[in-house]
Amino acid sequence: MLQQKTALEKLMDERKSVRKYQPGVTIPRETIQHILEQATSAPSSSNLQPWRFLVIDDQEQKKELRIAGFNQEQIETSSAIIAVLGDNEMYKNAKQINDLNVELGYMPRDIADMMISNSESVYSSFSEIERTNIAHLDVGLISMQIVLLAKDKGYETVIMGGFDKVAFAKKYELPANELPMVLIAIGKAAAPARNSSRLPFEQIIRFSN
Repeated sequence: MLQQKTALEKLMDERKSVRKYQPGVTIPRETIQHILEQATSAPSSSNLQPWRFLVIDDQEQKKELRIAGFNQEQIETSSAIIAVLGDNEMYKNAKQINDLNVELGYMPRDIADMMISNSESVYSSFSEIERTNIAHLDVGLISMQIVLLAKDKGYETVIMGGFDKVAFAKKYELPANELPMVLIAIGKAAAPARNSSRLPFEQIIRFSN
């Protein structure tokens, strides 16, 4: 017997990568802020939350960004571009995060102090490449939450990893520790997205015994 899909499962099925957007559609900044704030419930390594956001909703800036985005049309025609950045010095926020955990009653002081000490000592010992890889993983987790939340509010999205990251960082004068990782176009679809196939499930799963 086929199980009836839950609301979340339906939402996941309906989310597609849309590249054709209705130009001229404005999404209130408050709506984008709400989506991003809710998305921050995503998990992250040691709860260090290395994601940062730069929202580009000015039409002229989007037009300019299209060049760095390898001329992808959706960069210009979408309502906004959400640049998800990764902070590879995320461990420097360990004290702020864990002090707040104590203040909110989420953990006792001794556990928080241990978390702070461990995060500062371990992550600072990692190479910049290792920390950047961690940030990449965490950015992927929150990006998925962003696109699902956007879909739930009636907006379409596409995640783009292909863009000139060096040019982007230079244009927006990003600090050295904030690395552009993905761009997310958000807006109203001008044409339905194509469906896409998936590998047979039995081909991608196995149990250890």
